[in-house]
Amino acid sequence: METAYERILKTLKNKPAKSKRFAKFNAHKLQPHDMKARKCTRCNRMEGHIRIHGLNYCRECFREVAPELGFKKYGAEA
Repeated sequence: METAYERILKTLKNKPAKSKRFAKFNAHKLQPHDMKARKCTRCNRMEGHIRIHGLNYCRECFREVAPELGFKKYGAEA
């Protein structure tokens, strides 16, 4: 799916000065709360992110590393 930003850039394709100015002032700035700002430190995945205690792991990496970090699994299957 094409964003509005991409559609406008496509229309300004033949006008290099205007497209350059548009790209400079309207490009998406990465905010600290954006999903893309948070990545897993091991595999760079952006989904299933665990930020507790500043770990910054995705859920799969957390399951692999949790016993080494001292986390214990509680429940019936533990």
